Amino acid sequence: MKKIMAAIASGNPAKVNAVTAVFEKFQFDFELVTKDVDSGVSAQPITLEETRLGAINRSKAALTDSLDVAIGLEGGVYELEGEMYLCNWGALVTSEGRLYTAAGAQIPLPEEIALRLRAGNELGLVMDEYADEIGVRTHKGAIGILTAEYVNRNEMFEHIVSLLLGQYIQGSDSVASAPKHL
Repeated sequence: MKKIMAAIASGNPAKVNAVTAVFEKFQFDFELVTKDVDSGVSAQPITLEETRLGAINRSKAALTDSLDVAIGLEGGVYELEGEMYLCNWGALVTSEGRLYTAAGAQIPLPEEIALRLRAGNELGLVMDEYADEIGVRTHKGAIGILTAEYVNRNEMFEHIVSLLLGQYIQGSDSVASAPKHL
């Protein structure tokens, strides 16, 4: 298996740790660089489509000629039947131009949080105040606070990264067949 040169399109420790954990879990020989890039969407994505687009934009912006793949991870919210939900998306883009996307856990947000988001506040800052902590987005995340840490942000993003890498290895994109093995 050849060494994978990869980027994570964020310096957020939760996202970096998630990508690293999955590459290590599946015993990939890899080198990972972090690249803080803009998502090209709102600071607080408020639809599934916007959240997914943020992940795609991040992955594409982080890809350079020296890399095999770049991964973008984006957290957001969306409304469904009058209730606001937490959502998360990931995208993996390859040097050959293939794109893979996957979504993760989705749970309803308490109305007091949803009201603040509808007023234009960003989830990370709202969660810091809600939990009376600093930097929630860099470790347990909203998902950790709202699930009594049964699931934290790293684990949630690990699931998404596993889905992305699995698609990449399987070659299950609609653009062209990716290699079955590295």
